[in-house]
Order: sequence, then structure tokens, then C-alpha cells
Amino acid sequence: MTALQIEQVPVLSDNYVYLIHDPETGCCACVDPAVSVPVNARLDQLGWRLTHILNTHHHNDHIGGNLELKQAYDCEIIGAENDAARIAGIDSKVRDGQTFKFGSKTCKVFEVPGHTSGHIAYWFAEDKALFCGDTLFALGCGRLFEGSPAQMWDSLSKLMALPDDTRVFCAHEYTQANAAFAITVDPDNAALQSRMTEIETLRSQGKPTVPSTLLQEKQTNPFLRPEETGVQKAVGLVGEDAVRVFAEVRRLKDNF
Repeated sequence: MTALQIEQVPVLSDNYVYLIHDPETGCCACVDPAVSVPVNARLDQLGWRLTHILNTHHHNDHIGGNLELKQAYDCEIIGAENDAARIAGIDSKVRDGQTFKFGSKTCKVFEVPGHTSGHIAYWFAEDKALFCGDTLFALGCGRLFEGSPAQMWDSLSKLMALPDDTRVFCAHEYTQANAAFAITVDPDNAALQSRMTEIETLRSQGKPTVPSTLLQEKQTNPFLRPEETGVQKAVGLVGEDAVRVFAEVRRLKDNF
């Protein structure tokens, strides 16, 4: 089966919009279009016609281009059933564990509340591709605007259960700033130290640090490591449960 073609479109100051194209059927999805103009331009360059919009959550830097793109392409907008009122132009409402056909591919939906109450992620198992919006970042996770630490830890745990070689397509280029914080709560992590060097090289060349892999995140992302003794020691919570440690790491990052 032919692999999905995935194009990364940088927009605004640090957002990534993704175009997903199924060569077998011509279906083309846009994930979290913050704005429409650069998306239209890239579609024109590639010769792809937009058929779907996949929204992970309702924030304007993820849905701002929905209506203009829908007007231009008459595409289908997919979003969370339990947050439909806040997804502009929504057509199809999906929920946790549901799958849907995207051309020749199957996509699975995960409800991952925490950053917002109605956040979802999209997983294309055959292509090892996870589109997780602002739930999981490279070396970070989203701020808890509408959810609790327990909810976010549950959401991240759900994503951590996916295969290690899953590619993590997050929605922002926050990695360098996330790394600067991560080393303060996981200072003895050799894998993190090595990754920081790679990140600095990429950014100095103007290259993206995204996507990462789930294995990389498990090894270096402090928000996925609250059960690790090193992280617990750094935040003064040795032996405490994962949710409490995660909450403290999140609190520290919020004030970093």
C-alpha cells in the first residue's frame, strides 16, 4: 500500500499546519489550519485538492482557516463530538476510539483532554503518524488551560501506548525552549543532552525539529517521565505517584 505524503507548512510565528495526501485516491487533509493563505499556496504548488480538515481542538491558531478553506474547496471538517460547538464549520463529529476512512487509509481518534476539554488526536497506524495538536510536543506538552494534571497524564499515557516508531507531528516549533526547561528537571539524562545538541544544530540551520518519534519522547521528554527517579529527585518528589510529579513538572514549566 502506498504511503501517505505529509507536508509541513510553517505558519504564523511557530505553528505547523500539516497536509496529508493519499496518492491512491487523491484525498487530501489539512490538520489544524491556523490560516488559509499559505495552505492554499502550498496546495497549488503540490497540485493537491483539499478534501478534509482535521481539527485537534478549538483554539483559533488551529481553526482560523477552517471557513475560508471550506468555502474554497467544499471540504469536510472533522472535529471532536464533545467540542463541536467550538469547531468552526464542523461537519463530522468523532469520539474516542472511533475510526474513519481517509481515502485508502484508516484513521483512529483519541480523546486527549488536558490542554482543552475537547482535544483529540489522529493516528494513522499504517503510516506510523500521530497528529497530536497541542497535547504532546517535542520535549513538552500543552498548558492545562481547561483540564487537570490527572486528565493530561491520562491523555499522554494513552499516546505513550502507541508503537515507539510512531512519528509525532505536533503543532508548534517549541522544541528549543522546551529543551532548555527539560534539562533542569532531568539533568543527568544523556539522551536528552545529545538531543539538545541536535536541536541546536537544526535550529541554527533554520530546519524544523518536528516530527520526532515516540521513542525519543519517552527517553527525553520530562512530561512523559514522572515515574523516573531522576525527574522525581529533581522536583523533590521521590517515590510520589506519577500524577503528582507530572503536576509539579507542569507547574515548574509554567513559571520557567
